[in-house]
Amino acid sequence: MEKYKVAIQGWQGANHDIAARAYFNGGEVEIEPCLTFYELFDKVGKDQNGLLGMVAIENTLVGSLLSNYTLLKNSGLSVLGEHKLRIRHQLMTLPGQTIADIKEVHSHPMALAQCEQFFREYPHIRLIESEDTALSAKLIQEGKIKGVAAIASSLAAKLYNLEIIAKDIETNKHNYTRFLVVGKPNKAEFSKMLEQNLVNKSSIVFSVPHEEGSLSKVLTILAFYRINLSKIQSLPIVGQEWQYLMYIDIDFNDYQRYLQSLDAIRPLCEQLSVLGEYRAADTLYVTNGDAVVKKADAEN
Repeated sequence: MEKYKVAIQGWQGANHDIAARAYFNGGEVEIEPCLTFYELFDKVGKDQNGLLGMVAIENTLVGSLLSNYTLLKNSGLSVLGEHKLRIRHQLMTLPGQTIADIKEVHSHPMALAQCEQFFREYPHIRLIESEDTALSAKLIQEGKIKGVAAIASSLAAKLYNLEIIAKDIETNKHNYTRFLVVGKPNKAEFSKMLEQNLVNKSSIVFSVPHEEGSLSKVLTILAFYRINLSKIQSLPIVGQEWQYLMYIDIDFNDYQRYLQSLDAIRPLCEQLSVLGEYRAADTLYVTNGDAVVKKADAEN
């Protein structure tokens, strides 16, 4: 069994933890908790022993995590893979309590926002922002705190011996997060993926001159090479007013044609960098109790 050490933002039992274990399904995963994404990128960048990072990059409800694009670009790390996870929020407490006993609920602000409608029925409960979903659960267990609940995953409830008193309380059930696996490139592993024709997605970043039609020309060339843009995100270039970096995810089925498309757009671009070439996530995964299963399997 292969072993992987993966840095995540958050604590064991967080959705980053679930995504890491699902992505490396079949391998032994050791989680390295980090309080911030900055700490995550810093640890992975400095590590010399194959540490990887699992980083949320976008969510279907709130959009892109913009700061992570900048952290990725500045880190010098590569995108090695991606994973998509259905996010499910559980309300958990010390055993033996009911929702009538709860006066406060602690969780990450994004989790609180995604469960807002549920708590409209319980105006007596105060919603308190914390650093992490799973850490909120952990602190309740360690402190044996009664009258306080956490919003976290079913895995967190299992790890910290908490009781789920309300299941799947997220407002929108079509709640998915896309994660990136980041790390230092492994040339041997990448060559193996190329030989197996598994590399079919790329993340790139570039800027274009502030001239009429400059971006349109780049997109037209990519279309000519039958390159599909699955994501485009612009971010301002600090210190250059009204200049933007374009972060683009592109899908392809011919690696050589993809390389030709990059050669074709380079003369039109400034600061073009490939952030990673990897295998696209070909399915969505959900948490089903303590397990992580394919979305199609969970719906059957």
